[in-house]
Amino acid sequence: MILKMEKIVVQISAGQGPAECCLVVSKVLALLQEDIISKGLDSEMIECVHGAKSGTFRSVILMVCGPGCASIAAQWKGNAQWISQSPYRPSHKRKNWFVTISTADALVQSDWNEEDVRFETCRSSGPGGQNVNKVETAVRGTHIPSGVQVLAMDSRSQLQNKKHCLERLQAKVLLARSSKEQEQQQWLWQEHAKVQRGNAARVYRQRL
Repeated sequence: MILKMEKIVVQISAGQGPAECCLVVSKVLALLQEDIISKGLDSEMIECVHGAKSGTFRSVILMVCGPGCASIAAQWKGNAQWISQSPYRPSHKRKNWFVTISTADALVQSDWNEEDVRFETCRSSGPGGQNVNKVETAVRGTHIPSGVQVLAMDSRSQLQNKKHCLERLQAKVLLARSSKEQEQQQWLWQEHAKVQRGNAARVYRQRL
């Protein structure tokens, strides 16, 4: 098994929220990364979906590694409420913006089998010169049951890229099952903010 015990997957998502929620994702990400560093842990961004506005994210997925990372990630799990005037719509009355922080144990084996992964090699693009482009070192992995794909081309070694690909693919598959649930939860936050406001795991009162 490639994934080691001391790893946890963390996703921050704006769901179907507006641009302000995407900005909150980037703000919460920065705070989470600061906390990870302060605890002596490491993190790697597995995937990100950029928002419509520069510097914002609709969602990000991190792999957090190190002793006690699961308990630390659990402290962040839940809905985060950011109270601020919109920087994009100054006259807008709404001041409460919500994002969802979820976690998945990197060792959870349900719905995961390495035999369900199909690997393909291809030529890497970007820095590295002609040697990179001539040799098929990049690896694309497809989880056949779900259709989730990952392309890894970090290294000039095909074996290393396969390792990165498998690790990231498993992280994405573990989170894929909860994506629709998170989007629905985000919608409920928007529609029922008055009822749900007190249930936020974290509340921030800062200018966006």
